[in-house]
Amino acid sequence: MASVSPISNGASQAASMHSVPIILDIAGVSKRFGGLQALSGVSLQIRQGQIYGLIGPNGAGKTTFFNVITGLYQPDSGSFQLAGKRYSPSAPHEVARAGIARTFQNIRLFGEMSVLENVMVGCHVRTHQTLFGAVVRHKAARIEEQSIRDKSMALLDFVGIAGFAERTARHLSYGDQRRLEIARALATEPQLLALDEPAAGMNATEKIALRELLVKIKESGKTILLIEHDVKLMMGLCDRITVLDYGKPIAEGVPAEVKSNPAVIEAYLGGAR
Repeated sequence: MASVSPISNGASQAASMHSVPIILDIAGVSKRFGGLQALSGVSLQIRQGQIYGLIGPNGAGKTTFFNVITGLYQPDSGSFQLAGKRYSPSAPHEVARAGIARTFQNIRLFGEMSVLENVMVGCHVRTHQTLFGAVVRHKAARIEEQSIRDKSMALLDFVGIAGFAERTARHLSYGDQRRLEIARALATEPQLLALDEPAAGMNATEKIALRELLVKIKESGKTILLIEHDVKLMMGLCDRITVLDYGKPIAEGVPAEVKSNPAVIEAYLGGAR
């Protein structure tokens, strides 16, 4: 699938961008914790097939925003649409069923389960068998379980760790644990994959491999929302970027526009505050 890379000059290119369906449409999201206004009127639109970046200095509200759209925090105000339908991020399991899968900055795997079993857990969000069927293991349940196993192995192959399927998850290398988290998130068949600092703690080689994987996921037709502190990685990877500072959006656009924005330079890229 061709990437969406709008250019500010050129009406035909702008029209092409606007013909791509909006996957996530968020308007006016605010969140306060006591006397702290963590988010204030944050709005963004993510179109199908984009890698959309969210950056900003520490404390800018990036993770709070992720927690709001994935049901961990309830917003004080704002509206949400997912693939053109009203969306209420009220609880994480409902968010997963609606079509948003999320990873965390701190890896959250089932460490004592196998790599394959971790991905199979993600697949169960879309299963149809009842508890009775799972216990009795009638024919339909066995067929679905084999389908889940096959799908999970295919996802492990997709992210490049199929050879470790039977290994205990906690025995994977750090970079491969990140890949496993992404495979498990993809197992939920998301419309939007939300990744919270997936490159955190990676060395240069692992970051290159991660970038290649994210491009591969995009080319498969998935849409990605990405928080990341590695500005170089984000500028070379994202189709569009929103910059937050003190919970407010201060810039939005293609990476070249964002990188040269004076407010961004001052707030995030090294200018004097």
